[in-house]
Amino acid sequence: MKKILRDFIFEELIFVTEPSQFSDDENLLEAGLDSMGIMRLIMFIEDKYSITLPDTEIEPENVQSFNALEQWILKYKKG
Repeated sequence: MKKILRDFIFEELIFVTEPSQFSDDENLLEAGLDSMGIMRLIMFIEDKYSITLPDTEIEPENVQSFNALEQWILKYKKG
């Protein structure tokens, strides 16, 4: 799951020189993930995993790192 998220984020939303050096706990918001990027990311996640992430939970703590994103997705992903 994190590889899929990483590929999408670093190919579509954030430019970092060394994506492989970006840890799962590093702050994506500080790296350049903005509100428009968050909306694109959520649409990607919902389509890819056939889930709905509640708008009320679009908060920095749910999107600030790969680990946070994974936990948020797993909360709604069945099976």
